[in-house]
Amino acid sequence: MGNSLIDQMKKAGLVNKSKASKAKHDQYKNKKQKAKKGSAVELDEAKLLAQKAQAEKAERDRQINLKNKEEAERKAVAAQIIQLIETNRVADRDGEIVYNFTDDKVVKRLFVSEKIYQHLMSGKLSIAKLADGYELVPKAVAEKIKQRDAKCIIKNEETIEQVEGEDDPYADYKIPDDLIW
Repeated sequence: MGNSLIDQMKKAGLVNKSKASKAKHDQYKNKKQKAKKGSAVELDEAKLLAQKAQAEKAERDRQINLKNKEEAERKAVAAQIIQLIETNRVADRDGEIVYNFTDDKVVKRLFVSEKIYQHLMSGKLSIAKLADGYELVPKAVAEKIKQRDAKCIIKNEETIEQVEGEDDPYADYKIPDDLIW
């Protein structure tokens, strides 16, 4: 009972040994090709999924790198601003005159000397915010800082020279713009 069909055909003399081995070989090839065809589809799907996962990972990595680059640029700009303020600030500004200014709708005050007060009023000096404090910097440096971050410079309006008209009835009475009460 353990005889295969090929063995039975050999005994009956219907097939010789070479034809039987060839038939066995063909049968073996067919099994292999069927196995390859089925796995080829699986390999293609697996390959596509792997490529898709790799593309998604590359996109995530690109987004992370972009965020890291923006963060590094922001830190570099902040360091530049701090360096500009610290290297160009007015050293001896302390005095007895109070200079009031607004920062985010809050009135702040600095005690400055007469000379510094005149420079602030004429627009030669500006106020820069450094951490929790305020520093005085020249107008040119303030413009450089404003290009990097406009929030660091407290708006310092320059005094506007009033044009005296010929038919102005109050031309003889000049009003000082630095009047202190």
